[in-house]
Amino acid sequence: MPPKAMTLTRPLVLVGMMGAGKTAIGGAVARKLGVPFLDSDEELVRAANRSIAEIFERDGEAFFRARETEVISRLLDGEPAVLSTGGGAFLSEANRALIDEKAVSVWLRAELSLLWSRVRHKTTRPLLRTADPFATLTEIYEARNPIYAQAQLSVEARPEYSIDDMAEQVITTLHNANLLKEANT
Repeated sequence: MPPKAMTLTRPLVLVGMMGAGKTAIGGAVARKLGVPFLDSDEELVRAANRSIAEIFERDGEAFFRARETEVISRLLDGEPAVLSTGGGAFLSEANRALIDEKAVSVWLRAELSLLWSRVRHKTTRPLLRTADPFATLTEIYEARNPIYAQAQLSVEARPEYSIDDMAEQVITTLHNANLLKEANT
């Protein structure tokens, strides 16, 4: 007999550092569970009709973070879905409280070397537009990890894991935490 199809009991919010794979893994988890995939950064870009880098440059980080909270709140009010958030979203106490109230948070934990290998050639990371992007990434990593550790669940990202492997790790973690229900198929 094939395994029963499972789906979310409440929204799933993926948190973690830039380069942890929140968007790619979130999309794969959503497909496997048959639920919508949402990306708070994409929603912000669509609403502002500007890139995140342009929002940061024109309006500043405080403005961006306020809009981010509004978007996350709106996205969590819908049906259970998988939501990928920007790397800084979970730093906000208001966002953490909102996510704890309406969803389940999963931290995609990744070692600094893995993150660096994924982001070092990207020009779309406004926080890494510095004279020494590796040092900046290291500072961000060290400051943010204790906050990401407040997520309800965590899954370790490993260099040898494919996106599908990571998606299965997330689903197994949700299953083990009794956060999945039998899907109506």
